Amino acid sequence: MSQISAKDVKNLRDITGVGMMDCKKALDETGGDVQKAIEYLRKKGAALAAKRADKEAREGMILIKITPDHQAGVILELNCETDFVARGAVFTGFANELCDLALANRTNTPEALLNLTLGEAYGGESVDDAIKSMTGKLGEKINLKRLAFYSAPDGLVEAYTHPGSQLGTIIYVATDKPEIVRELAKDLAMQVAAAEPIVAVRADVPADYIAKEAEIYKQQALGQGKKEEFVDKIVQGRLEKYYQEVVLSEQSFIKDNNTKVSDVLDEFRKKHQAKVDVIGFVRYKLGE
Repeated sequence: MSQISAKDVKNLRDITGVGMMDCKKALDETGGDVQKAIEYLRKKGAALAAKRADKEAREGMILIKITPDHQAGVILELNCETDFVARGAVFTGFANELCDLALANRTNTPEALLNLTLGEAYGGESVDDAIKSMTGKLGEKINLKRLAFYSAPDGLVEAYTHPGSQLGTIIYVATDKPEIVRELAKDLAMQVAAAEPIVAVRADVPADYIAKEAEIYKQQALGQGKKEEFVDKIVQGRLEKYYQEVVLSEQSFIKDNNTKVSDVLDEFRKKHQAKVDVIGFVRYKLGE
């Protein structure tokens, strides 16, 4: 067997990012053949990924990328096991690479992203294989939890990421004057982050959500000894409060609690003679 030099070990480390001891072992096992050593480390990463499959991966980051013209954007959550790894350059660099790849390919599901191929910096591997290799490199389970993509040919995509990258929102606003709606869209993205709406308008609240809430309120009222004839009115009153909590347009605006989001939108439309409608949004909080 040929003698493995420190230079060979460092070269393999530079290529793979794996620790020196693991690189030395890989070269020892493969007789100094660099390509075979890379394959050895990949297999080791896949084996470690399988071994750590049942581990909890609740740390990580929320990442958002938007095209320069703000007509498309992607949000994703990439998980690892510890905050220490989540804050490291290797993990954050990998997350950014995945997000760039998803945006470039207009990818709208995690499954679709897993099948795409990364560049030379990641050995031209598929994302699925690269995640396994990253598991081997970092010694922790890495998991692409969720991903959403928006395209806004009739408006713009805006986003907000809370400092620390543990909370992020992306919003799609239809408008005929995107250049003047950017700031408002940014405020709306912050609104989604802070106030946690589930839909843009009341009509979009799922019927089963309403039925479930109504039944809870009904049982609460009956349990409080309210008379049967008053129960329906009490339920309707409480549903109104529910809508104000979960419907974006009916929430109090975060910059002025005395004003509803719908009023802010109406005022903007009149002032700028612009069409402005929230088509959709996504809010990711790490670990949820």
